[in-house]
Amino acid sequence: MLGGRVMHFIDIAGALAAGRHSNSYVVTASVDYLDFRFPIAVGEFIVLKAGVNRVFRTSMEVGVKVFAENILTGERKHTSSAYVTYVALDLNLRPHPAPPLILETTEDKRRFREAGQRRKLRLAARHKGILQTP
Repeated sequence: MLGGRVMHFIDIAGALAAGRHSNSYVVTASVDYLDFRFPIAVGEFIVLKAGVNRVFRTSMEVGVKVFAENILTGERKHTSSAYVTYVALDLNLRPHPAPPLILETTEDKRRFREAGQRRKLRLAARHKGILQTP
């Protein structure tokens, strides 16, 4: 499967998670990280798992994992991962606050903490002009 198609599926899965959490429209703001570990072969099922890692104010970081599953053996391998930031929009398509996350597990707390660290790096890079286009 082409990487661009996988990216498209990642964006859809991430937007669904962010939209369900915020109960609103969302727009993709950035992709921090996208890793292709293994190819997805023709005939394999594609399984995507997306979850909101952290809500800031109007933005949310969503982690998405992609798996390829062999339809004959049921073997599943982790093929891709991404961190995508979405912004919640109101009915006038303006940013509006998203509800906070309820952290229930140590895994939830770890993902929350790490999302904050990634955001600091992303904002620092933006302010230094690293991510700005000419």
